[in-house]
Amino acid sequence: QVQLVESGGGSVQAGGSLRLSCVASHSSYAYNYMAWFRQTPGKEREGVAAISRSGASTVYADSVQGRFTISRDNSKNTVYLQMNSLKPEDTAMYYCAATTWVGTDYLSSSMYHNWGQGTQVTVSS
Repeated sequence: QVQLVESGGGSVQAGGSLRLSCVASHSSYAYNYMAWFRQTPGKEREGVAAISRSGASTVYADSVQGRFTISRDNSKNTVYLQMNSLKPEDTAMYYCAATTWVGTDYLSSSMYHNWGQGTQVTVSS
């Protein structure tokens, strides 16, 4: 079973930045898409950003467009999420996800079959 391990979460003030990392235990090149999701208690998991195998295609949720950047380094089996201009509403548990499936909506959690354990991001006002 391939493992995904996230790191980089923490507490930051509004307007600050954080960089999340997710390392796959096996070659990340095997994954068609990798993505970041987030979830707060009582709410559904929300797709934040996704990136294709080569990195040529990315997709973002409207709520983070222009503030977050997803990137991928297959030589390090790692996907990153650079988060700038953070807002209190960005507070959530952030999860890394990966898929070998092919579909149309890569911000849908149903597209992904491998998940990390999550890293907490807290943004204070």
